Amino acid sequence: MAARRDGGNDAGKKGGKAKDREATGRKATVRMADLADPHELYEASVQSVNHEVEFLELAFAELTGRKALTLREDFCGTGAAACEWVRSDRRRTAVAVDIDPKVLDWGRKHHVAKLKSKQRERVRLVEGDVRTAATGVVDIAVAFNFSWWTFKTRGELLGYFRAVREALADDGVFVLDIYGGSDAYDEQEEETDFGLFTYVWDQHGFDPVSARYICHIHFRFPDGSELPRAFSYDWRLWTLPELRELLAEAGFARSVVYWQGEDEDGEPSGDFSIVQRGEADPAWIAYVAATKGPVET
Repeated sequence: MAARRDGGNDAGKKGGKAKDREATGRKATVRMADLADPHELYEASVQSVNHEVEFLELAFAELTGRKALTLREDFCGTGAAACEWVRSDRRRTAVAVDIDPKVLDWGRKHHVAKLKSKQRERVRLVEGDVRTAATGVVDIAVAFNFSWWTFKTRGELLGYFRAVREALADDGVFVLDIYGGSDAYDEQEEETDFGLFTYVWDQHGFDPVSARYICHIHFRFPDGSELPRAFSYDWRLWTLPELRELLAEAGFARSVVYWQGEDEDGEPSGDFSIVQRGEADPAWIAYVAATKGPVET
């Protein structure tokens, strides 16, 4: 929720009491933004955890020939994907890691608490740094919503990738999402209307020298109110070649790119398949899946 700007100490200054008397008897106007929960809005506009789980299931089977049962969700936020994972199969377990205790508490209240008792026993939310958190060995690890871009140097990102690799089973798979294209470098806002609110993706600043990338998410409402900068990101805009080179350097045996196809109208279909070459799309989203494989000497 955005911070309120209600005048603060000005209420005790000259004229404050007169203004209070004028307001007496008048019904306060409640803005839509005042009632909005930014986490609910984020999940409604950005995430699609059932689609994510379906993709992970298919990709893991394609790459390993077996079914994935254990998941590690890094930068998990509210842990929605981890909860959907355990809901999808009674044999599945999940551990979700995030450094922010407040967002984890929100996830426990709004996601974990709504699971059945047996499902709750199979999911664990962990507060900690994804580079050092003890999660045990898992079949599949994920870093979605471009959250791994928080690491801005090769050394930081390489260290993270090595830590993930250590947490994977021998045939484990690490899956990340990434976006790019010429539009990604523009400082611009893009609005998407969801009916009860408008989602605004704000590519606020990009520095070509460092590739530092400042982005915000705003939510605007039909009554004119707004949650400005409900979420803010200080990232590095990494590229696909950089990502795959660092995965190889971290010891992953192989990485593949899952590119999104198009429907009959030329719009993104939501279906992803392995490709050797992409397209010069001004705005594309892809998944990269890296298999652990043997340690290279």
